[in-house]
Amino acid sequence: MFVETSHLPPQLGNIVHSDPNISTTNINHDDADNNYNARHSSFSAYEANRLSGEGSPMMMSPWNQGSPFTKSPWSKFDDQDGNSQNIPQNGLIGSLVREEGHIYSLATKNDLLYTGSDSKNIRVWKNLKEFAAFKSNSGLVKAIIISGEKIFTGHQDGKVRVWKIQAKNPGSYKRAGTLPTFFDIFKASIKPSNYVEVKRNRTGLWIKHVDAISCLSMDQSHGLLYSASWDRTFKVWNVDNSKCIESVKAHDDAVNSVVTSAEGIVYTGSADGTVKVWQRENSGKNTKHVFVQTLLNQECAVTALAVNRSGSIVYCGSSNGVVNFWEREKQLSHGGVLKGHKLAILCLAAAGNLVLSGSADKTICVWRREKSVHTLLSVLTGHNGPVKCLAVEEDKESTGSDQKWVVYSGSLDKSVKVWSVSEKAPMMMQNNMHGDTVTWDSIPSVKN
Repeated sequence: MFVETSHLPPQLGNIVHSDPNISTTNINHDDADNNYNARHSSFSAYEANRLSGEGSPMMMSPWNQGSPFTKSPWSKFDDQDGNSQNIPQNGLIGSLVREEGHIYSLATKNDLLYTGSDSKNIRVWKNLKEFAAFKSNSGLVKAIIISGEKIFTGHQDGKVRVWKIQAKNPGSYKRAGTLPTFFDIFKASIKPSNYVEVKRNRTGLWIKHVDAISCLSMDQSHGLLYSASWDRTFKVWNVDNSKCIESVKAHDDAVNSVVTSAEGIVYTGSADGTVKVWQRENSGKNTKHVFVQTLLNQECAVTALAVNRSGSIVYCGSSNGVVNFWEREKQLSHGGVLKGHKLAILCLAAAGNLVLSGSADKTICVWRREKSVHTLLSVLTGHNGPVKCLAVEEDKESTGSDQKWVVYSGSLDKSVKVWSVSEKAPMMMQNNMHGDTVTWDSIPSVKN
């Protein structure tokens, strides 16, 4: 069921109820509605402020804590002539609601939106209406990525599932396989050298993840899929033959995010508080990722990463609510921090000159970049739970003079909200304690 709105926040009524089919792997989701259970790393020696995955942000703050922006004094900027209706505004388009689980992952392509939750269903939406759905054998769809006619989904059980759109029926999806394939597992299990230490006093096949997949990223030009996992590794897959070609022991705790960039550069962020840079090197038929540098080493967990299209800027969200960024010319240099949230950053997305951050404080901050300065344009409010994932696509009405984007946000309130965001939208203004209007001409990023 969906609820469309044009101006006002949607009323979540007439909700369709269905069997949630909630997975019980590693997390007890029955209590998630009221107080989301923190999930520690499955490895020994963790700190309370350095948790894995969804647990990483908020050991000290309950998930259902009210947003600091719920009763925000922020308001839209009106021009001096009073023609505010002619100024592009950032606001809510509609809401998609299906009472079957928290939304953990989103992906969008060609006007289709794919949503993954802690049910077994991956749903497909078009024009704010449900278009199709397909079911996996495992609940909790942690990540979704689209490549051509294939859809890849990463799951709590450590597997990547592959789906194919049926050419004769675009609304039909068929399971095309699982990574790693059963045959590859069987073949690898024969050789003792294929077993590596995956936990203390425990071994496993290097081609298999032994804990939840947290993130997927795709290098389209080289046909490589990257999967990051709570098992502290990221793996590299050849999508043409479904082979795992490399497994990299990347961090000392759960890997929460992996993103690919230009020139074979890969970034990983972890609950161990670090962001690392890897360079892909090809030697004949072999692919190897070599560690280059550590961009960040902090006490709090790294929860999200994003890279802009050109690969010139890298963004990192952390459980302390701060976004760090680095600028890449000949080398990477720290550009500053963005401070707009009260609680943990859970997701990031970059589009054009914008970067969006979703948080456990239930809000989305929209930042516009001009050279090295980031200005806070909007704080999007309306979710009743932490904002867990973001997806962005270009608005069809976008023009060269007014670049617009359609932003999808998935939340642990079991809904997806759809927003219209313009790069030309005015900056926010705020009323001070005396009731006087104070405009913020610029909210620049802060350099250390």
